[in-house]
Amino acid sequence: MESTKKLAALLCSLTSQLLALLLLLFPSSSPHESANTSAAAAAASSFLPLIHHYLSSQEIAAFLTASSRKRKRTQLPDIDSHPARDRRVSELDRVAAVGTRGVDSFRSAFKMSSSTFEWLCGLLEPLLECRDPIDSPLNLSPELRLGIGMFRLATGSGYAEIANRFGVTESAARFCSKQLSRVLCTNFRFWVGFPPPEELNSVSKDFLSLTGLPNCCGVIACTRFTLVGHETLAVQLVVDSNSRILSIVAGFRGDRSDSQILKSTTLYKDIEERKALNSSPVIVEGVAVNQYLVGGRGYPLLPWLFVPFGDDDEDESFESRREKEMFNATVDWMRVSAARTIGSLRKWGVLSMPIGEDFKTAVGFVGACSILHNVLLMREGGGDVDDLIGGGGDDDNGHLIEEHWDLFGKQAADARLALAKRVAQFKKS
Repeated sequence: MESTKKLAALLCSLTSQLLALLLLLFPSSSPHESANTSAAAAAASSFLPLIHHYLSSQEIAAFLTASSRKRKRTQLPDIDSHPARDRRVSELDRVAAVGTRGVDSFRSAFKMSSSTFEWLCGLLEPLLECRDPIDSPLNLSPELRLGIGMFRLATGSGYAEIANRFGVTESAARFCSKQLSRVLCTNFRFWVGFPPPEELNSVSKDFLSLTGLPNCCGVIACTRFTLVGHETLAVQLVVDSNSRILSIVAGFRGDRSDSQILKSTTLYKDIEERKALNSSPVIVEGVAVNQYLVGGRGYPLLPWLFVPFGDDDEDESFESRREKEMFNATVDWMRVSAARTIGSLRKWGVLSMPIGEDFKTAVGFVGACSILHNVLLMREGGGDVDDLIGGGGDDDNGHLIEEHWDLFGKQAADARLALAKRVAQFKKS
């Protein structure tokens, strides 16, 4: 039985990574065979990025469902027998009963609906059941394991309280909580991986329709979470206009500046080496503008990263100042999507207070909550996120930018001026 669980977990991990790789290597193309199908092609192309981003999760869910049924079929003569069905219902009811005791609702206890909880349990089941401590296997159902881990993330409750609530030992509560984070961050990190080019096209189209800014592929921001003992953990995010996380980097000490963190990331290296944000530029006011991100004043001005204008030139024309003001206002408005994402992460109980874990575990909790943030956007929409603004956005202090950054490189400066003119035209239209 134990070897079967381990095999299922291994197959799940390999399948998730393989499916993500296949989508990158063999992306679907929109139909463009004839003029008569152009409307259908346009509609299809608008949905393809979303399909690409989430197809892996659906494929994995289908695989695990089939795998789970096969395992149960070897143990039970009838998969639809009353004992099998009753066990599942009983376990879900038990988790719901103990999790919501003294809590307003299932969502308050687990930060998701019961249907999403059941879906997630089916997705993670083989991985949650394997790798128990060798000397003391837990013998807990997948539903209970997930319930313990989700309750820790959703409420921030201590392990002693969780153990008492769910009727397990404190060490089991600790193990299940950390195991959930490990499973999510190891096997499903592609849910917060930087998107492929075809998905970025959809992201940039959304920003264009909202702001008039072409070729924008995300908003970058940095925030910090406090650990018990006053140490801080810095987290860099890139989000789209719907507050979906496109990239997350955690693991840096919070005393580093936003720009220092950016330069230390793989994302920065990939963009500088043209491995990311490498699609053809668009011409704006006669200037070639590459794909880019926007951010606050804590970041440098780069050919692929645009920040608000400073108050540098008092002799410029009224029209020029007005264009810069409108550009700055537009960037600030775009950054609200990042503030909402950060606010949403801070609503997870474990991140809403000083995190009482070692640094590595805290990084795992941030990663798990970020993945679940995207899962909930996919499964349940953005109702909770829409109400959240603020909660620790990126630092806007100019002194955080190191002197060696070329803030006024001609390419970046010219592109930003061209975009400012485009924003002004968009607002007049």
